[in-house]
Amino acid sequence: MNIPNSFSSILGQSQAITLLQAGLKRDRVAPAYLFYGAPGVGRKLTAKAFIQALFQRSELNHPDLLWIEPTYLEKGKMLTVTEAIAAGLQRRAAPQVRLEQIRQLTDFLNHSPVRSNRLVIVIEAAETMAEAAANGLLKTLEEPGNATIILIAPTLTSLLPTLISRCQLIPFRRLSHQDLATVLEIAGYENLPQEILALAQGSPGAAINAYSQYQAIAPELRQALEKLPRSPQQALTLAKQVSKDLDFEVQIWLLDFLQQSLWRSHANSQILTRLEQAAKQLQGYVQPRLVWEVLLLDLIA
Repeated sequence: MNIPNSFSSILGQSQAITLLQAGLKRDRVAPAYLFYGAPGVGRKLTAKAFIQALFQRSELNHPDLLWIEPTYLEKGKMLTVTEAIAAGLQRRAAPQVRLEQIRQLTDFLNHSPVRSNRLVIVIEAAETMAEAAANGLLKTLEEPGNATIILIAPTLTSLLPTLISRCQLIPFRRLSHQDLATVLEIAGYENLPQEILALAQGSPGAAINAYSQYQAIAPELRQALEKLPRSPQQALTLAKQVSKDLDFEVQIWLLDFLQQSLWRSHANSQILTRLEQAAKQLQGYVQPRLVWEVLLLDLIA
């Protein structure tokens, strides 16, 4: 197979690229792949490059490609993260890959390729699949037909072992400091705050996302939280402001940011434990204002 140089812009992922190119050169493309590694290190970019090589074209707008993203369910309609933001949806829970989307995948596989010799399906954030969706996908992976399915997930433990066993594993690593700096410079994000780079931990995507979240929080609110409340009244006021002004994803990110910031200023493991508990409670659909009230009351200086 003639392999386009679509992988040339990807830094720091030589092992993943070598594995994929080996399959392309031998024309032995697996029916299913699992791209696993930290978000923002190039999994999605590599998936796009791999698809370009499979289809022998630079455009990704292709009738034989189905790209599935996690969605929110709003009044019976599924919205991707981008669509939810555009619609002004107040997001109070994480998006999911839903059973309805796995059914769409099955319908897609029932058709023959239009312009290529195979169908290609990508499931982004596959770890967000509910049990019913994961079981539905498992049946598809057992007999994918003339298709290649790419799952993107953060770790091997985030998916069912039965799903993992049916995929060729493609590992992605965190970038070195030099590669991270290069990618951020190319993307126009030089000189990010050190707190942001520390949170990124070798992930350019995480650094860019963190900076976006950082800017979404009013400086006065961020500074008040970093200093910790000094009275119950201040704690309750801050909790109300956070739950009212920030959407779900920013609140989750803020807890990670506060772990970094408060550890530097207080070096108190109990504070980290409370912040981790609050993140689990938010992700467990506990009412956000209640989570922040309890957390900040516990953290009164």
